[in-house]
Order: sequence, then structure tokens, then C-alpha cells
Amino acid sequence: MLVAGEERLGKVYDHKLMLRMLHYLRPSAGRVVLATALLILSSLTALAGPLITRYAIDTFIAQKDYEGLLHICLLWFAIQLGTSGLQYAQLVTMNLIGQQAMLRLRREIYAQLQRLPIAFFDRNPVGRLMTRVTNDVEVLNQMFTQGVVAIFGDIFALAGIMVVLLVMNTKLALVTFASLPFVFLISIQFRRRVRHAFVDIRLALAKINAYLQESLSGISIIKAFRREERNDAEFAELNAEHRDAFLRSVRAFAIYFPLVELIQSVAVALIIWYGGGRVLQDELSFGALVAFIQYVGRFFRPIRDLSDKYNIMQDAMASSERIFDLLDKEPEEAPLTSIARFNPRADLCYEDVSFSYDKIVPVLSDVSFCIPAGKTTALVGSTGSGKTTLVALLTRFYEPTAGKITLGGVDVRDIPRRELRRIMAVVQQDVFLFSGTLEENIRLWEESISAEQLAAAIRTSHVDHLLRRLPDGLATQVTERGSSFSTGERQLLAFARALAFDPEILILDEATASVDSETEALIQDALQALLRGRTAVVIAHRLSTIRNADQILVVHHGRIAERGDHAELLAAGGVYARLYRLQFKRQEADVG
Repeated sequence: MLVAGEERLGKVYDHKLMLRMLHYLRPSAGRVVLATALLILSSLTALAGPLITRYAIDTFIAQKDYEGLLHICLLWFAIQLGTSGLQYAQLVTMNLIGQQAMLRLRREIYAQLQRLPIAFFDRNPVGRLMTRVTNDVEVLNQMFTQGVVAIFGDIFALAGIMVVLLVMNTKLALVTFASLPFVFLISIQFRRRVRHAFVDIRLALAKINAYLQESLSGISIIKAFRREERNDAEFAELNAEHRDAFLRSVRAFAIYFPLVELIQSVAVALIIWYGGGRVLQDELSFGALVAFIQYVGRFFRPIRDLSDKYNIMQDAMASSERIFDLLDKEPEEAPLTSIARFNPRADLCYEDVSFSYDKIVPVLSDVSFCIPAGKTTALVGSTGSGKTTLVALLTRFYEPTAGKITLGGVDVRDIPRRELRRIMAVVQQDVFLFSGTLEENIRLWEESISAEQLAAAIRTSHVDHLLRRLPDGLATQVTERGSSFSTGERQLLAFARALAFDPEILILDEATASVDSETEALIQDALQALLRGRTAVVIAHRLSTIRNADQILVVHHGRIAERGDHAELLAAGGVYARLYRLQFKRQEADVG
């Protein structure tokens, strides 16, 4: 179960990507400067410790000056206290910078996701998009807080220690630097191993996320077909893959850091051997030798840190590439040079419309028909005939590959999507309810809907029957996707939502299908109120809806095979009559 697009390692450094990432730090430029200054100051104060130790040993301990030793100890403590304060301020400042950058980036990603066309979501799993907003942004936060400025701090500290060592004793410093080629070679091997291990971890985690999302979404099917044990085994296999990849990274770290410690120990041993000899020959003070040993311990610390920063930078580059690839996607609505004037209560016409989802297999071919204003047009046909695609083109979820759709003679592509959708309401078979109250789900958080409009919509759609059994009424909290309500109740709520927005054009996508018989009478009555005086497109399932339609279009293999009213199409004895006999005759008997 490979998640495409997750397997890229990414460059260790990409100048263009880095500039784009730093753009999110621009509003916090003052804090970045402050954090850098704090880092430099804390590095400088940290360099003073071994020098104070040298001075204490050679000047006060050697001379048995207890008072001077007390003063130097107090100075050392004050410097350490100041260093701790500087490091605290620097850490808090950098994390504040990172959180603000994440806030800006996540808001931009979410806004972009809302601007992208429906076709984009057809091609990209939700789990992967959620990873962009969560995991990938968190990786960039690590780079902001532990990467850019911290790398500069490590390099500054390393350079400072090297300068101090060379100034104190050049020969002893060269003995220390002799270990660097070995550290360099080990670091190259470590980075190669841990790089592949991190990629394997990311791929394994992506597989786990995708599998979890799919399994939890289809939990009712898993239970109904007794797939629990099989799914448990599949998840255990994916989990084991993630464990093995993680352990490979642990082994790489377990080898690298002890080896660096070993090299550091060898360097200290060489300093003790060589420097101790110089002390015995009175060519080096004992305090200088102790300071050298302390500096060597601090010398290897930024080297180890830089290896960690390498991994952070590499992950950040890979995450930023995926994030900016998403942000660079073409939005659904391109800016229009001019907005056409249109009449929302005019006729809708499809003119030689063709469409294909994959640009290869045609779904619609040269479809032409008109939907009279204020009338109800029903679309019927077998599954896959193209009914839902016709209304998806009307709402501009997709654009025709050929032909056009006009509203009062105006091409709908010349009307901004927000303006076009403002005059429409869509009621689908699978009604989506959001977390929140029932009132919020009807209003969709639209404050312009008055209390009177809301009450009228509730009364006309018969949602008041539902509210009577709920102690909290409209304040009732909706569980995830409205699972506590029946299919019929959710559809009544969808009708109330459509009535509250009072659209000029109404689209019913099999909105009356799969409801219980007890609720059907309420739905049919609500439908009459909903359709009255509106231009309506109904993808039909229930017989009563079809029989009352002003016009019925039979969609067959992506074309309009027949058109007319119920009686005319039955008399014609064609595709509609066959569908009627197969699908609707029993329903009509039940209605009768």
C-alpha cells in the first residue's frame, strides 16, 4: 500500500525552498534577530567556563589563595546563571517564532485546500492531505526552532572553540583536530544509513495512516463480514514494518554516537598524554591542560548536534517540497477580468456538452437540453449513465471538455463560482452534517438567515417533528456526520437547510432515496414546498417525484435518449418505459 509522493528523500538543501520557508519568518524578523543575538551571547558565555577554570587553577589554587578562589567561583556561578537565562530566553523566543510560522502556514494550506477544485480531491486521499497540514508543517516547525538558527549557533560555537584552542596552544589544538577526519567519515556513513531509515519510517507511517482511515471509515462492513481478525493481522504487519524501520534508525544512532564518544575519548587521551608531557616539562600549565580537556568535550558536542540538524534539514526540505507543491496547485476560481450580468431565474441550457473525467473515457457526449425557469426537470437512467455528472457540471465542480452551459444565455464559466453557487442549493442522498448544533447545521453558520426564515424552513420541511423528541431542540449537538439521526431525518434537515437559504435553483441528487416509509410522507410534503416556484433539477429515484416533474430526461450512455413527461414517455415504450417496469412499477403499486 505505497502512498505516492511520500517516497522522495528530498535534497539536504535547496536554496529556492529555503527562501520560501524563510518567507514565513519575515513577520517575526525582529524575534529572529533577537534569538540569534541571544544564541551568540550564550555561546560566548559558554566559552568562558574553561578559561575561568584555567585561571582558578593556575592563579588561585596554585597560590593557595582561598579568597581569590571564592571570588572566581562566584564569577563562574554568575556566568553559568547568565548563560542559563540566555538559553531560556533563546529557546522560548525560537519556539514562539516557530509556532507563529506554523499558524501562518497552516492557515494558508487550509485556505488553499478550500480553493482547489473537486477533481483534486478525487485524485488525492484525505489522509495524505491531512499529513500536509499536520506532520509536514510540524517538521518545518522543527527546522524553524532547531534548524536554521541552531545550526548557525553550532557552527559559531565550533569555530569559537577552535580559535580558543589555537590561541591557547597550537600544537595541542592540532592534536585535537587530528580526530576530525575520522568523525567526518563516520558522519557520512551515519547520514546515509539514517537517511534511508527515516524514509522507510515515513513510508511505513503513511501506510498505517491510510490503512487506519480506510478501516475506521468502513468499520460497519468489517464487522458485518467478520473481517476483524484478518484486518488485525494486516495492521500488525504494517505496524511491524514501521517498528523494523524505526529500529534501523535506532541502530544507526546507537552506532554513531558511541563511536563519536570513542573518538572524543581518544582525543582526550592524546591531550592528556601529549599535554601532560608538556606540563611535566613546564611548557604548559596544569590549568591550561584542564581547560583543554573541557574544551575538547565541548568541541565534539556541536559536531554531534550538526548530524541531528542534517536530518532535520533534510526532512524539512522534503516536507516543504510537498507543502509548496500543494500551495502551487491551480485554484478552482481563476480571477475574471469582468463579471457577466445574469438573471438567476432564467432558463438553464446545456449546449453540446461533453465531458470525461480522465480525458480518455467519455462520460457525456454532445448533450443538449434546456431546463425551463421555475419548472422541475427530472433526470433518470441507469447507474453510470451520467446523471450526477450533469449536475456536477452545473455547479461547476467540473468544467465541460466541450460545449457550454448557459443561464439566460450567459455562459456559467463567466459567472464567479461563489455567485453561481449562491443561487443554488444541493440536497444529496448522503447528507453531510457537521459537528455543532442542529441550528448551526441548518444555517451553516450564516448569520444573514433571520430567525423567522429559520422557523419557516423548519416548519415547512417538517423538522419540527424531529425537534419535538429532542430535549435540547435546535441546540442538540450533532455527533460525527450525524450518525445519531436516521437517513430520513438527515434528509429532512437537508431540506430545511435548502429552504433556509431560499435558492433560485435547486438540485436534488437522489435526495429521496433510501428512506424509511414512516418518514417518506413527510419528505414528499416537504419536497412540494421545496420545489414550488423554483428551477429544479432532480436526479430521480422515487416514483412520485418523477411523475410530478414538468420534464423528464432519460440519460443513457452519456446522451439524452428520451425526453417528455411521465405519460408521454410511458406511451413511447422506450428506455424510460423499460426502467419504469424494472424499477418503479412496484413502488407505484405501493403508493397506490
